[in-house]
Amino acid sequence: MSRPRWPAPAKLNLFLHILGRRPDGYHELQTVFQFIDLCDEITLEVRADGKIRRVAGAAGVSEADDLCVRAARALKEASGSRLGVDIHLTKRIPLGAGLGGGSSDAATCLLALDALWGLHRPKAELATLGLRLGADVPVFIGGRAAFAEGVGERLTPLLPPHAPPECNYLILKPKVFVSTREVFHDPELTRNTPPLTIHGFLESGGGNDCLGVVRRRYPEVARAFDWLSRYGEARLTGTGACVFLACDETRARALAAEAPEEFQAIVARGLNESPLIERLRAMG
Repeated sequence: MSRPRWPAPAKLNLFLHILGRRPDGYHELQTVFQFIDLCDEITLEVRADGKIRRVAGAAGVSEADDLCVRAARALKEASGSRLGVDIHLTKRIPLGAGLGGGSSDAATCLLALDALWGLHRPKAELATLGLRLGADVPVFIGGRAAFAEGVGERLTPLLPPHAPPECNYLILKPKVFVSTREVFHDPELTRNTPPLTIHGFLESGGGNDCLGVVRRRYPEVARAFDWLSRYGEARLTGTGACVFLACDETRARALAAEAPEEFQAIVARGLNESPLIERLRAMG
């Protein structure tokens, strides 16, 4: 059988506000997700014997924790499909960066296997399945830049004229892993930001309520943020670790060449439609 290759794009949180803590312990959020053209690549080979096998995955991630494998198993269980798959992941999105790589990998596997196994399940059903794997999975299933609320699962696609600009970004990844759980449990975290409308986001850009806590807990992130702030309005994506700056491609590449060696510098372009959607269209 053929072995199609499927993109799994990274994302940025263009802002992140925390409105309060819910009775279930989770936080009520508002954010805007935008994809970028930095992508993992997943090769899937359908198996007739029903086995789900990881051929290659992210370094340091066990098969039990591999979101590609977990997504394939969840879809197989939910659908009752008798088919299986060999999964080969080429990892380009840094781990622990706040760029959504694992969630994107899971979403790509769900959408691609839905097509390859001939299931044709509604996207809403796949998003519900994906939410069990991670709060960011539904936006990758939807495939559009989106205004997100709740824990990130209530999505309003941002279509023109409300879509964010597809600008270029310089992204810095410090050599540190930020624990989302620790950030959200920090007693100094802001939890009472007033709700923002889509129009308000387009006017003000919003902010990131996690920034102060992340700066205090992770000095590596603070150094990256301060360095990037010398050249414009730096922002933190999600709870980190990455910080980013919108700028034209020439300037982004020039700054990337000057960035301190302690940071991984990535130049990427914002995308309001996931490249995975185009790949699925090509299948007919």
